[in-house]
Amino acid sequence: MKLVYQLGTALYTAGLRLAVPFNQKAKLRHNGLTEQKTVPNICADKQSIWFHCASLGEFEQARPIIERIKAELPDSYIILTFFSPSGFEMRKNYAHADTVLYLPPDSPKNAKLFVNSLKPDLVFWIKYEFWYNYLNEIASKKIPLFLISAVFRENQLFFKPHGKIYRKMLSYFSEIFVQDDISLNLLTNIGLKNVTRAGDTRIDRVLRLPDEGQRFPKIETFVNDSLVLVAGSTWHEDEHLLMEYLRKHQHIKAIIAPHEIGEQHLQKIEESSTGIVKRYSRVSSEEIKSAQILLIDNIGMLSVLYRYARFAYIGGGFGAGIHNTLEPAVFGKPVVFGPKFKKFTEAVELVKQEAFFSISDYQTLENCFDSLFGNTDLCHSAGVKARTYTELNKGATDTILKHVGIVKKP
Repeated sequence: MKLVYQLGTALYTAGLRLAVPFNQKAKLRHNGLTEQKTVPNICADKQSIWFHCASLGEFEQARPIIERIKAELPDSYIILTFFSPSGFEMRKNYAHADTVLYLPPDSPKNAKLFVNSLKPDLVFWIKYEFWYNYLNEIASKKIPLFLISAVFRENQLFFKPHGKIYRKMLSYFSEIFVQDDISLNLLTNIGLKNVTRAGDTRIDRVLRLPDEGQRFPKIETFVNDSLVLVAGSTWHEDEHLLMEYLRKHQHIKAIIAPHEIGEQHLQKIEESSTGIVKRYSRVSSEEIKSAQILLIDNIGMLSVLYRYARFAYIGGGFGAGIHNTLEPAVFGKPVVFGPKFKKFTEAVELVKQEAFFSISDYQTLENCFDSLFGNTDLCHSAGVKARTYTELNKGATDTILKHVGIVKKP
């Protein structure tokens, strides 16, 4: 089984190299690793703490832990690694990390060289990154190793008869902090004792958003007293449905923040609308008054734009899975998304509570939107449930850091 894993990862790495001329993300990762070359010995005189995230979403789960550690241990040396360019490019200048790197391909040689260079005193991996050679190397050096905000499902390899090497990886962690009882039960049922239900650290992060006070006068001019939908991290399938609704309901305004903000994608959105579309970076405070749709053509604003919404639409539900629904939830907003949401604990629970709503096609989207725009009581009730969920499920950061031994100063 180990041989099969090593062969599989080698083929995967080769595939990424072959994709470099054709795929922008593969190119960015390849170029980043080439520039990175050999990682120097980073620090010898400070406590070195390594966080590894697959991408930007997992970074948001690492972020509350990083920032608390920096507050409690300001002299600690934080190493942040990413697999995906979407995380690395966005956070390569993150103020609370002393070094930000790409994780090299998983091989016994790379793992040994990389871990020996970093010399971490403590390691946190986030949610669902599992690379056998790295985890084996960290564990062999008896470095405390923690998995945080993890979610497990019954159909994963860990729980299959042929998943021995994946179960072995789980044993390498000093502690696995899971989000929910389903994950806890799955792991304990295969004999693991190094498991704690802590919840999702993202909740601790997003709960700070309403108090950060960030406001945008130009957007407030756009919103005025209108009914406004905020659509975040949308993909083509989402935008097709949204544009059809907005064509039929021209009294509704929308703020759309696409997942991809390349010129070609933004132009397609503009061309598909019959209403006036303006890009945030190009529109004046006067011109924005006449727009029906405002396109957010930057990264970083979205998380606080939900304050302006009647409700939110979150993209990705017709693809690999929905994006961050907790950001609108903390502002007390109902959330609508596509059918692929069952990997996300908060989405499953809040759909049950009728605070979040899943749609499958245009007709179900139109019915849902009409109900939320037309029924103030329904919208308010759903929003209260969403906000209450975040309040009731905060505290994962404290649970993890107390277990690890980094506790808040009195």
